[in-house]
Amino acid sequence: MNNTYLAQYYGKSSNYTDIPNQLYKEYNVKKGLRNEDGTGVRIGLTRVSDVVGYEIREDGVEVTEGNLLYRGYSVYDLVKGKPGCCGFEEVCFLLLFGYLPSKDDLRHFIEVVRSLYALPDDFLEMNLLRLPGRNLMNKLQQAALTFYNYDPDPDAQDVYQTLLKGVNLLAKFPSVACYAYQSKVHHFDRKSLVIHYPREDYSIAENILYMLREDKKFTAKEADLLDAILVLHADHGGGNNSTFTNVVISSTGTDLYSAISGSIGSLKGPRHGGANIKVAEMMDAVIDEIGYSTSEATAKALIRRIMAGEFYDRSGLVYGFGHAVYTVSDPRAEILRGYCEMVAKEQYKMEEFNFYCLFERCVKEVMKEDKNKVIPTNVDYYSGFAYEMLEIPRDMFTPLFVISRIVGWVAHNLENKLYDGKIMRPATKYVGGSQEYVPMKER
Repeated sequence: MNNTYLAQYYGKSSNYTDIPNQLYKEYNVKKGLRNEDGTGVRIGLTRVSDVVGYEIREDGVEVTEGNLLYRGYSVYDLVKGKPGCCGFEEVCFLLLFGYLPSKDDLRHFIEVVRSLYALPDDFLEMNLLRLPGRNLMNKLQQAALTFYNYDPDPDAQDVYQTLLKGVNLLAKFPSVACYAYQSKVHHFDRKSLVIHYPREDYSIAENILYMLREDKKFTAKEADLLDAILVLHADHGGGNNSTFTNVVISSTGTDLYSAISGSIGSLKGPRHGGANIKVAEMMDAVIDEIGYSTSEATAKALIRRIMAGEFYDRSGLVYGFGHAVYTVSDPRAEILRGYCEMVAKEQYKMEEFNFYCLFERCVKEVMKEDKNKVIPTNVDYYSGFAYEMLEIPRDMFTPLFVISRIVGWVAHNLENKLYDGKIMRPATKYVGGSQEYVPMKER
């Protein structure tokens, strides 16, 4: 395609390019579905989960300590009480069925999930090994759509069938993601192809480590850390971009596989699920510049260079800090910090962990000193460090987010089918004016 040919027409007409900013205020249109005070525009009701970062009062918005509730239960309590490396499975049950499982409930649910681990007979060879993907998220989108072909009734819309399809996907996607990665590095990087089939006596977290590592070995603390990460990423309210995408797509009456594929595409973006890679890359640059320095003055000087657009990607952004909802603290980051310390001690990486803590503290102090802002550390700051300790390659960072978030997408999908059921159809205001048609010979 001749791009020069197209470029001469791009932006030629102000009717196409120019929408003055004041029109958004005039017509009360919320950019990014955000209110003037930064809160989100309400687009639905949910009992699946709640993201708590502020309270709306008559006199305005009051910031609060952050919390994340699954079906009304705080993630602090769910992580603290999780049953070993099956905390994620317990949370999956809770999100899908609405209540905490008994020991027998959980055992039966785990048995069902584990019985669904195996991929269809030809899926690995035909869809992953023979068709490796350069980008794993795009490959996961394709895989989600491909599962449609293996479903005898893929377009079934009733709630029970959607539940069955959703559980099948959350059971299979750990293998899909791990195999997509192995296929990619084998084909594009010319590395050895490593395929380990999932074990039915392992949890989802254990199987991910088992399938990714050539020697299949991992420690209990490593599996516990990954399980906690899966718990913390399982859902994040109905308004996050990928969940909203899922509900919007499914509201048309299309199949679950299309809705999941759309959600994966949303999560791929660096403003959403891809943010943890930006944090990891930024911290690489920071450590290359100052090492694991224990000097607050050195760290603060570098942070100010980042904020001034003089270091790293020159965007002025310090990745891993701030959040659209959390104002004071992100509970996921608070929990993950403790798990990272536990594994760092086991792996003799306390120097690295202590540097992350120092840098975190310095970012918050600089923001307060220079901009009079109180910002939370978000989950992406520590998740990258956690994945590095778990020897999880960066290509897998965002696919792991998919593995954990599928259950949240399915839970909201089910809820929308049960209690809303209407096609999502918001409105826009046309501001382009009207024009008289000009015949071709007169143009």
